[in-house]
Amino acid sequence: MLVPPVWSNQAAFMSKSQSDVLVFFGATGDLAFKKIFPALQAMARRGHLDVPVIGVGRSDWTADQLRARARESLEQQGGVDPAAWEKLCGVLRYVRVDYSDPPTFEALCKELGGAERPAHYLAIPPHMFETVVEQLEKSGCAKGARVLVEKPFGRDLASARELNRILLKTFDESAIFRIDHYLGKRPVSNLHFFRLANGFLEPVWNHTCIESVQITLAEDFGVQGRGGFYEETGAIRDVIQNHLFQVLTNLAMEPTVSTDSESIRDEKVAVLKAIPPLETKDLVRGQFVGYRNEKDVAPDSDVETYAAMRLDIDSERWRGVPFYLRAGKCLPTTYTEVVVRLRRPATRYRDLPLKPNGLRLRISPEILFALSLNVLGPDEQKPGQSVEMVACRQHGADEMAAYERVLGDAMKGDATLFARQDYAEEAWRIVDPVLQADTPVHAYERNTWGPSEVDKILSPAGGWHNPIIADESDVERQLPDD
Repeated sequence: MLVPPVWSNQAAFMSKSQSDVLVFFGATGDLAFKKIFPALQAMARRGHLDVPVIGVGRSDWTADQLRARARESLEQQGGVDPAAWEKLCGVLRYVRVDYSDPPTFEALCKELGGAERPAHYLAIPPHMFETVVEQLEKSGCAKGARVLVEKPFGRDLASARELNRILLKTFDESAIFRIDHYLGKRPVSNLHFFRLANGFLEPVWNHTCIESVQITLAEDFGVQGRGGFYEETGAIRDVIQNHLFQVLTNLAMEPTVSTDSESIRDEKVAVLKAIPPLETKDLVRGQFVGYRNEKDVAPDSDVETYAAMRLDIDSERWRGVPFYLRAGKCLPTTYTEVVVRLRRPATRYRDLPLKPNGLRLRISPEILFALSLNVLGPDEQKPGQSVEMVACRQHGADEMAAYERVLGDAMKGDATLFARQDYAEEAWRIVDPVLQADTPVHAYERNTWGPSEVDKILSPAGGWHNPIIADESDVERQLPDD
């Protein structure tokens, strides 16, 4: 049963206050090396990191060893900024803690000193969350604190509820920040802004004008040596239930009465609540040829590396509009994109072989907005043709990376980019039936758009939009057949 967030006076105060120390568990781990140290340096460079940063790990390290690890990380992940590195070194500390040994948490409490609003970031495996949260509470380190937890928020509905139970035993919902770094990407947030800040979109953003919506997250690489991880996850858990659902809710949510975090999160949850549970007939799973030869992958594995699904939103705005989501590895290119197809206009030209108008919103690798139009052809033999007007820009060199943004917002208490308890559970509710079902996994060759079955079983009207693997810098170009 879903429990609504609890908002006490203390919680309201906490939500607006700046954390006065950042504690990150898993400081010696892979996530810290690849993402967290670069994010901390970027925060220091912008003047956003003026509190102690306490790295916590089980290795018997010193603070100097942690700093050496951080510098190695920066050298490999974009470079060392001398001034920012000096600032980071000045605040970086280290505490060795055995997660299952209560006395070792006393050293952490001592290092916290007089901190009143610590932020505990759990960059550790999910099975360790309960132990660490319990030790934080018993040691007193949880007093006045926030807790930041990495996705996945469980692996199905039951485990998501159990995770929430663990967290809510110690922390108020307003002090829990569930990190899906995908929301830290500026272009994802831009979907919501773009939709509501441009007056020409709202009149057509509904079932009267929109025929279907496609959301694609394609990767041209495989599991990259993480076969063991993927065997426990699969494409639905890895990117669809979280990343693509975030894109979907940004696209489909109702306009909010204000821009505060709870109003925005309320509307996102409302979208998920309006989506019926996914049925097996609306899902196609695939696995690229060669996946079973990857290290730590079972020889008879039925884990999907590709998934496509159809979802319906039972609301006044979206009733009758299918949303098609797909994600996969070893596809022809890497990109994330939304394609919105509009209904054909009721005009005297409706009998011409014209394509429907549509919008393309690309999130990565570049930010792109494209509008497809029907225009007169160059001669009488071609009375009409489809063209696309494209506006595109590359990501700015000084744009905030996802982890820099989510860590900074969590420390400020801005919950806009974080999944609330009810959001996490609703997202799992939608996919839970197919996770429990025995559905077939269809093989597909590398560098293709997934198994052929997807076009037979689950194809939007007009087909899936697959991009041309070419330069899209022209302002206007003729569309390929979909």
